[in-house]
Amino acid sequence: FLASSEQRAYRMAFIATGNREDALDVVQDAMTKLVQKYAGRGADEWGPLFHRILQTTIRDWYRRSKIRNGLRHLFFKQDDNDDADDPINNLPDTGLATPERILDGRQGVEALDRSLQQLSLRQQQVFLLRAWEGLDVRQTAAAMGCSEGSVKTHYSRALQALRDSLEGYEYES
Repeated sequence: FLASSEQRAYRMAFIATGNREDALDVVQDAMTKLVQKYAGRGADEWGPLFHRILQTTIRDWYRRSKIRNGLRHLFFKQDDNDDADDPINNLPDTGLATPERILDGRQGVEALDRSLQQLSLRQQQVFLLRAWEGLDVRQTAAAMGCSEGSVKTHYSRALQALRDSLEGYEYES
């Protein structure tokens, strides 16, 4: 279960945190908590439990980062080019995609990421659980600890906000 959920969970955490390392920490914490507390549960329960733990861990990260970031700027200079020296980023792409398709794909992902980051945290969570994870309204409500009506409202608002922000964007697959 964890292996099949890892990439999607990372993507959700990255969208919420905006930072690779923080996203990895959030996912690792959520997976560890699932194994420690719920390993004895049935496999059919792991999905909603994991997403509930993941969403709680993301909210906890937000709380901690408010305090941490309030003091961080006093002591550390921010460097926006952390990925420049990453050797993985310097490897050539061996795929058959043309440069134009790669650029279009990257621009599409970047546009979607920017739009998702503009959503409120609750709208982000609902959208990602419903659209990416395929959870139904009941499962999403259980994972987020809210009512089904709240899930429907947040999902509707998220969809409308994404439509508005991505309006006019064209992507060829």
